[in-house]
Amino acid sequence: MALLTILHYPDKRLRKIAKRVAVVDDRIHKLVADMAQTMYEAPGVGLAATQVDVHERVVVIDVSEEKNDLRVLINPEILASSDDQNTYEEGCLSVPGVYDEVDRPARVRVRALDLAGQPYEFDADGLLAVCVQHEIDHLNGKVFVQHLSTLKQTRLKARLRKEQRELERV
Repeated sequence: MALLTILHYPDKRLRKIAKRVAVVDDRIHKLVADMAQTMYEAPGVGLAATQVDVHERVVVIDVSEEKNDLRVLINPEILASSDDQNTYEEGCLSVPGVYDEVDRPARVRVRALDLAGQPYEFDADGLLAVCVQHEIDHLNGKVFVQHLSTLKQTRLKARLRKEQRELERV
């Protein structure tokens, strides 16, 4: 396993739409293992392949307190979502130090492939529903800050660019 480099917003590569995985093979198994190690080390509760500059539809999630319930979603898709919404304060490994409230459907029904390449479905609510939607957004080239107002996005981009310039001076 290896730690992967996480892209940071507003990197243009985060806007790429990920392609479907054709075959779940050893390469995908290694990617999943590396992504899981990267997510746990960061630390985070979810990571999409897009965030590590691999533009394939692969997600790892672990919302457990003990960090012992890794979920692998290959080619995930939301089959249904509830009409009722929940507001959660979201953060993102690609936007470190930034947290803001985002409204999303409270419940979703998801279909994906597992590590054996077998399809499975599950219902998610609470933090798991938020995380699944957040990570699928990444696969579709969208970062959570795009759910925020234009003013907040503009301020955030300016702040992040300023921080990047300061880091480059050091």
